[in-house]
Amino acid sequence: MALSHQLSGHGLLGVDALRYGSPDRVMLVSGGPASHLARTSMIAGPPKKRVVIRQPSRTVLPAATPHSPLSGDLRLNEPPSLLLAEVEEWKHGSWYHSVTLRATDLADVFNQLQTETSIEPFSIQHHASFPQSSFWTGALAYDLVQWTQPLRLQHPPAEGALLAVLWQIENGIVIDAASETWAVFGSDEAWCEKANTALEGEPPELKTPSPPLTLETVTHTDETHQDNINRVRQGIVEGQVYQVNIGKHWEGGIDHPLSVFHRLLHSNPAPFSAYVEAEDLGFALASSSPESLLTCDGEIVRTSPIKGTCPQGATEEETLHLRSAMIVDEKERAEHRMLVDLMRNDLTVMAQPGTIGVERFDVEAYANVQHLVSHISARLKPEQTGASALQSVFPGGSITGCPRTMVCAVIDELEQMSRSFWTGSIGFIDVHSGQCSWNILIRTLEATRLGTAWRARVGAGGGITIASQAEKEVEEAAWKGAALRVAAGWMRPEHLDLPTGKLSIEHIEPPNEPRKPVKTGAIHDLETALENRHVGDVLFVDNLDSFSLNIADAVALTGRNVTVLEGRIPRNERFIDPSVLHELLELLQPSHIILGPGPGSPRDCALTMAIAHHALAGQLNCPILGVCLGHQALAEADGRTVIASPLGPVHGVPTPIEHEGTGLFSGMEHPMVLTRYNSLVAVDDGDHALEVNATEQGSGLIMGLRHPTLPIHSLQVHPESVGSPQGVLLIHAFLEIQSDG
Repeated sequence: MALSHQLSGHGLLGVDALRYGSPDRVMLVSGGPASHLARTSMIAGPPKKRVVIRQPSRTVLPAATPHSPLSGDLRLNEPPSLLLAEVEEWKHGSWYHSVTLRATDLADVFNQLQTETSIEPFSIQHHASFPQSSFWTGALAYDLVQWTQPLRLQHPPAEGALLAVLWQIENGIVIDAASETWAVFGSDEAWCEKANTALEGEPPELKTPSPPLTLETVTHTDETHQDNINRVRQGIVEGQVYQVNIGKHWEGGIDHPLSVFHRLLHSNPAPFSAYVEAEDLGFALASSSPESLLTCDGEIVRTSPIKGTCPQGATEEETLHLRSAMIVDEKERAEHRMLVDLMRNDLTVMAQPGTIGVERFDVEAYANVQHLVSHISARLKPEQTGASALQSVFPGGSITGCPRTMVCAVIDELEQMSRSFWTGSIGFIDVHSGQCSWNILIRTLEATRLGTAWRARVGAGGGITIASQAEKEVEEAAWKGAALRVAAGWMRPEHLDLPTGKLSIEHIEPPNEPRKPVKTGAIHDLETALENRHVGDVLFVDNLDSFSLNIADAVALTGRNVTVLEGRIPRNERFIDPSVLHELLELLQPSHIILGPGPGSPRDCALTMAIAHHALAGQLNCPILGVCLGHQALAEADGRTVIASPLGPVHGVPTPIEHEGTGLFSGMEHPMVLTRYNSLVAVDDGDHALEVNATEQGSGLIMGLRHPTLPIHSLQVHPESVGSPQGVLLIHAFLEIQSDG
């Protein structure tokens, strides 16, 4: 803030810098002590080019008709055909329209920006982690989910509402956290020279301005919030969702968003903090986010999901006690494990098979809270970029839930309002190299200027699982948003009844990763397989689960290619017809078929049920494996009843499994620890063709089935989870079964 103040005082930033560019402001700040997270900060010089994306009119993108995804009514739609991005240039003291980019999705926006972005290196270079030529930075609203998920929102943003503001960065200051030194960079040598002169000497000591106290309102009462939590828990019982992150917003007047940001840097420093302001749009974001959505150096992508929270203690001893309790708490670990599996799945979309791994597992402590954080990395496929990686992981799994598509629809149903930029992202990207870094906009204030006065809102929430207690979740959301509300002036500091502790990172050993084979197979979609006439792949039927591609990755690790058939999208409903399905299978000649997991019941997945019936009738000449919902589909096709588990849902919990040593379990350890993600179970209610060969230790719930003569096997557990250390052996055992084709 001191450096920014110096630049503003010399007419190099803000409203007094019009000779160099616009008054818009962009700052990316790594707050707190220097670490592998908090390395460098950046203050952008006055931007001269920006991109603005707004919500289309209802005639172009109508709202979805009322329905209830939480009750199983999930309506999938192809993403809108166009995402219009308006490129503007700063001329003669105003922003002027330059060109309209007609993009197909978020990744395509960045791809098309290549023609608007110089590849010439900065004339004045810097030695830090930001690009060395012109790059783009700015904010993406959560509501861009309309172009990253196959959904149409029931409660979309208002027509013309901001969905993104991005600025081209051609000059600025980089600050190194470890050395506490700064360097000017850019192509405007006049601005760079004056910036160097302005920053000579010690920066002035700035006093943190106190906020004026104002009243706040809230979008959801505690009672409404609790009702939403209980509705989610009922949806989990019914098998529609595993975990849903829902929240609410506090609103009120503020002095100025830049002053709020100044207070946040002092009271709530975080490694992915940011401030952006579009002066003419009366729009600003002040974020003290601790969470990274995605970083990419052009080859390696990383994501660092946060899930699992406890407060700081009043003493160091209490802090350590709370931290230790969180680390061993089954609910917190299951919730975190679920998110790690989800983000592994998302990275598989653009990663080379076999390169995804958990690099480290930490507890990160901030001013008032402590979090469980995993750091996951992968190597990009040659045809993928940082832009396509962002398209795959946006919006972040930690602020949506599992399974991703279903929970995004449920969030829309329950919150009944646009999230706007809360749980979206701020970051930067080099559109040529793909180098990028994006945060998740939690701990964020969104401000709008009305005349000369500013109003703002702050969102907060939490991930709801079957183990969540409504009252505690409401309390947790309140204290997650408390630091922002104090900085805004809506709460007095003495009302923030939370201990404050020191920032720290405690490293915990990550789980052991299996050895990666030298040669791996490829994962591709059905259209690619048909176009390139792939024959003999493993056919994987994806039922819209957030872990599906983890199974495909495990198969690819054996050297086999995988064709992914999206089983629940409208255009593939034609394969329910037996003649069309068998024609497809004759073209593909799969060596094996895997019926994947997914939300809801088997009856929600008509294609999977059709394949299950054909398999049990002996009409398929290759081995069949059902996983979770796929297991339930085979059981139901065999005449078994699938019901809500009498002992309640279990999600993300490693469980001892007893087995007979038959089928896929031949030669496996006993009991075998495998992770459950299920609310429904198949029951033993008569004579059936499929025989039970695995059950949960203690409860006797069915966890595995096999056919005595046909190569049909099924698993209620998830062998691909990070919580199933030997689970891949079951996948290997299935793939060793020879096809009859």
